[in-house]
Order: sequence, then C-alpha cells, then structure tokens
Amino acid sequence: MTACDPTVVIVPGLRDHVPNHWQTLLAEQLPHSVTVPRMRTDKLSCAAWVDQLERTLAVVEGPVVLVAHSGGVMMVVHWALQHQRPIHGALLAAPADLESPLPEGYPSLDALRRNGWLPVPRSRLAFPSIVAASTNDPLARFGRVAQYAADWGSRVVNIGAAGHLNPASGYGVWPRATEFIRQLTV
Repeated sequence: MTACDPTVVIVPGLRDHVPNHWQTLLAEQLPHSVTVPRMRTDKLSCAAWVDQLERTLAVVEGPVVLVAHSGGVMMVVHWALQHQRPIHGALLAAPADLESPLPEGYPSLDALRRNGWLPVPRSRLAFPSIVAASTNDPLARFGRVAQYAADWGSRVVNIGAAGHLNPASGYGVWPRATEFIRQLTV
C-alpha cells in the first residue's frame, strides 16, 4: 500500500468482540486499518454508535473504505444520513434486518425502535458499496437484504449459504473480504 491508499475502517456489529471473527482477522492482516472501538456503555444506542464511528473517522486522514458487518452495516447507513465525509467505498457484509424480528438473544423490535435504529434508512448512499448477502442468514432473508442494497444503490453479491458470516457459521478468515476491498479501491 502507498500513502494514497485508503485506510480500511472496520465497523463491527453490536455483539461483543470475537477474536476469531473475520473482521478481527482482517484488521490484523491489513497494514492500514482502524477498528471502531466497542461501546462500553449505551451498547444499544444508535446515536452513540454513529458518534463512535464519526470519532473514529475524524482521526483518519485521506481516503477511507468502510468494512461493516451485521449491525455495523446499519451504523454505516445511519451515519451516512448525517455526515458528508467522502468515503471511497464500503463493504456491507451480512446486514442484519432490524425491521424484522431477530432470533432469541438479540434485541427486540421495540428495543431497536427505542434506541433509534428504526426505521432503517433507505436513502441512496453517496459512495460506492457492495452488499455481501448470504442465502441462509438467520438475521436477514436474502430478498430483504437485496431490497436494502437496491435502496442504498449498492451492488448486491450473493455469497451463497454463509449463515451470518461469523464464527458460528464457520467463518474465521474470509478471503472474499480482501477481494471486495480491492474492487472498491480500483
């Protein structure tokens, strides 16, 4: 990478840190990457997460590629409504469908609404983006994710039966992430 290459900003989901998650492994592999820190308080507050993303971006100079997963995708789309910083591109992997009931152990629709996540923004993003969607994600049906991608002006990529693209679905290293990042930096 050169000094002009984009910094990759990793935007994790709402769940606690998992050392063998593909985003964690990707951050360790990339020389120019920054991860949005996990929230210690207000863990379910959309506004707090958007502020956390903005604070992270404020210290990054030059071009940025966002790499978001699950609830992190929703952080990015909420952030994009409020901020104008130029973004080179975004990989939006396995977005959680926060407008549909989630499995047990995840926040309820009422909790998501109270914390500012709903409605999910449907505005066209001001930067190129790739939505990587699984056909068997327990947190979002493929058709719903494809509709989000269309609304955001994103290119949707069917990544097959990848579950939620996390360690529970058999994913540690995810080589396609670097492929998608490369496509966004061309």
